[in-house]
Amino acid sequence: MNKFDTQLWQRFLRIAQPFFYPLEAGSDKVFLSLLFLLLIFLAATVFVLVSVVTIASQYIFPDFFNSIAPGLYESISSIIYTPNITIVLLMLLVPIGTFLWYRNQIKTRWQPWAFLSVLLFLSLSVSGLNIIISYVGNFFTTALAERDQDNFWRFLYVYASVFVVGTPIVVIYYYTRDRLGNYWRKWLTDKFLDQYLSQRAFYKIESDNKLDNPDQRITEDIKAFTITSLRFLLIILSSIIDVISFTGILWSISKSLSAFLLIYASIGTIITIFIGQRLIPLNFNQLRREADFRYGLIHVRDNAESIAFYQGEEQELIQVKHRFFRAFQNFNLLIGWQRNVDYFTTSYGYAVIIIPSLILAPIYFAGTIKYGDITQANFAFTQVLEAFSIVVSQIEVLSAFAAGVNRLSTFSEFLESPKSIDEGETQIDMTVDFPLALEHITVNTPNYQKILVKDLSLSLPEGQGLLIMGQSGVGKSSLLRTIAGLWTSGTGRLVRPELSSMLFLPQRPYMILGTLRQQLLYPNSNREVNETELYQVLELVNLADLPERVSGFDTELDWANVLSVGEQQRLAFARLLLSKPRYAILDEATSALDLKNEELLYKKLHESETTYISVGHRISLLRYHNKVLELMGDQKWRLVSTEEYRAEMI
Repeated sequence: MNKFDTQLWQRFLRIAQPFFYPLEAGSDKVFLSLLFLLLIFLAATVFVLVSVVTIASQYIFPDFFNSIAPGLYESISSIIYTPNITIVLLMLLVPIGTFLWYRNQIKTRWQPWAFLSVLLFLSLSVSGLNIIISYVGNFFTTALAERDQDNFWRFLYVYASVFVVGTPIVVIYYYTRDRLGNYWRKWLTDKFLDQYLSQRAFYKIESDNKLDNPDQRITEDIKAFTITSLRFLLIILSSIIDVISFTGILWSISKSLSAFLLIYASIGTIITIFIGQRLIPLNFNQLRREADFRYGLIHVRDNAESIAFYQGEEQELIQVKHRFFRAFQNFNLLIGWQRNVDYFTTSYGYAVIIIPSLILAPIYFAGTIKYGDITQANFAFTQVLEAFSIVVSQIEVLSAFAAGVNRLSTFSEFLESPKSIDEGETQIDMTVDFPLALEHITVNTPNYQKILVKDLSLSLPEGQGLLIMGQSGVGKSSLLRTIAGLWTSGTGRLVRPELSSMLFLPQRPYMILGTLRQQLLYPNSNREVNETELYQVLELVNLADLPERVSGFDTELDWANVLSVGEQQRLAFARLLLSKPRYAILDEATSALDLKNEELLYKKLHESETTYISVGHRISLLRYHNKVLELMGDQKWRLVSTEEYRAEMI
């Protein structure tokens, strides 16, 4: 992943192509062919437009037109009035036919192709303006050198006219590029978010701990990917046009300069790729360490109160500074290698200033070419050299882009590929049915390093309550994760209803970013529930005054900081009473409540006829459950009635 190679290109296509064309076997060749044909079609379109303008100008004001564009009408006539026009027609018809052939694959993606077509057309127009400027500049400087006032003022006006026409074209070009980039970013972000927040992929990423900072990959890396991809597409396109256009100009002025340019650019590119390889892993690490540093600061912000209570400022300072120091160290390495690359690329660029004049001076002094030819040759040489030297001039951007492509590629592969099961690892079988039952369940940690519970069997009849008790660390919460399907490592068979009919209440309630109404209705925030019912439920959980305290149900606040932990637990119970799930799983969901509030909430839960499983340490919880599952450590367990368990404690 640390090289400019074909694998990097394949990774890039897997991310970029779906925006324009679906990923299928061999689809990369189809996509690239369509892109090439689009360029052919647009080039032919530009030729047709130029031909129309040229022929019209030739008939309306032939003398003036021939004086500012000598030979253009004859060049176009040699194409449109000869069999060569067939080539132009084919350049128009073949792309149209091909796009019609693949219309089913791209009809849902017409907007990206439309934006891209406009953008490429404008890019061709900008390149055409550069060609016009090179010729006008030639005539203009020649007239100046020869003190030819008539031609000087004529081409000065033409120069000004080109700028007047070119300004809106260039502005619209950049605007279209940014619009397409923004639209592409939205599409790609939606795609990654859909995958990240489905099939519990976000939980698997955090559990496996193999993929760092998914938040940065979705925000920063996707943004950089879309912007840089379009930038390089346009650079490559303009480079191709410049090579085709300006090589002919340069060849007509000096063949030796053309040959030298080709050799010079090739050697420069090879050397730059060789010394620039090291920048890819350094940029990859820099992105990661900057994200780690930012996460450290966010962690301090999110846990400000706890840190203040513990007076842990010094420890947090050490931790955050350590993260920053790692980013600082890596950046020092990065700019050190950038310096090494700059030694070559800077000297490579400086040499360009003198080389054209050095080669052309003898033939200029001999009177073979005019002064304007030198200025045009300099301009053409610069354009063609920049086209051939994309890698040299863009190596730092390319290396950072390659690092971003690799980060997005690994992220995409994780989201799209099902987790493989290594040899010797087993998975718990899951069946969707009623009632909830565990049949010979053995629970392993996800890394299979420890067995928490072995050969556990139980069935929970509907309408009853099960209390899971035991010392800390014996696997109570892990068993709940298994029931929820978060952990699947182990053996046995789990029978449970659809997750949509179950609601889990963790010890630390989750407060979403949203309004009070959304908090109460989460995770089904789109349900229509009238405010009278919301008030009634809040009253049941002793939070009747909450809407008044926060100015209504539609106020957005930082609920984790506004409400105490006890209030958050009661709000979570309100969610439970509103959603009326068939099953409820409570992981010490009343640990921050007093006994009176705990009793109130469990009575309401029992009246709702919900089947529930609780994890807790309080003896007071026994009265609200029918059975007790005690996890005893060392993989042992026992299942008894609450009466038996209470009797043993007397």
